[in-house]
Amino acid sequence: MMKRRKLLSALGAAGVAAALPAHAQPASRIVFGYTAVTDFASVFVAAEEGYFKKRSLDVELKFIPLNSTIPAALQSDSLQIGGPTPSVFLQAVDGGLDLVLVAGGGLTSKTITGFGLVARAGSGIKTAQDCVGKKIGVPGLGAFLHVTFRAYLKDNGVDYRKVNFVEAAFPQHGDLLRGGSVDAVVSADPFMSRITDSGAGYVASYYSTFLPEGNQTIVHAAKREWVQKNGAAARGFREAVQEGAAFMQQPKNDARVRASIGKYIKLPPEVLAKVQISPPGPLVSEKQLAYWVGLMKEQEMLKTPVDVSQLVVK
Repeated sequence: MMKRRKLLSALGAAGVAAALPAHAQPASRIVFGYTAVTDFASVFVAAEEGYFKKRSLDVELKFIPLNSTIPAALQSDSLQIGGPTPSVFLQAVDGGLDLVLVAGGGLTSKTITGFGLVARAGSGIKTAQDCVGKKIGVPGLGAFLHVTFRAYLKDNGVDYRKVNFVEAAFPQHGDLLRGGSVDAVVSADPFMSRITDSGAGYVASYYSTFLPEGNQTIVHAAKREWVQKNGAAARGFREAVQEGAAFMQQPKNDARVRASIGKYIKLPPEVLAKVQISPPGPLVSEKQLAYWVGLMKEQEMLKTPVDVSQLVVK
């Protein structure tokens, strides 16, 4: 009798499962790590407009204070996908982590003045040469702003080794300047605007306008092993980000794009209304990655040869 009951129960459960529609299958779970910059806008939009859910992806967006810690979080499986800067990603690969890129975030543009060198009020810093001997905070040693600012110094004839760089998360920049702990910070909006509006500092250089156009500022990385086991989820994530990027490029959607950004990086309405948004670059090319490899080799940041053809998921 007991065996008969168990058999009937199993058959009943199987019948219910067979009757469920395909979309009732469990969604693929992804924890995605981001930092407080607009370069993640295409991901924010994909989350808010339902593009992840449309592809049966359950994506949790998790704020990470320091970009340079994202590769370690990927390695420990605290994140399945995360958005390091290209330089942080390449350093992690150079250090032995088997990471690959599934998508891209924002792109460099000469029209963007949303980040730059912000000097402490009264510091007297006006030029690249004035940075020699100074203590400058960057939101991640080896990350995008650190590497590109060193390239700017070099292009202006300044030895970046004569500048003392310290790591400081974006939210700390204003307090560090006010307290005199640093002479300047390499910062980005909305934090840069808050500093200048408060009088704690001023923009000494919008050095970003000197960078080449169309290179990735943020890349979306994952462990190669995870991608191999979750190919459909990785492709779905990339497709959702592409759809988010297409949504961003329609002027009629500007208010909704800004609302998505504001939700995840906690911008007040007055700041949100005027913050610059990096152009989206949802697909990463080998040429874009090669630019970063060359820049980092110039700064002696890579110890091993890097084959960019093996780092972008097709």
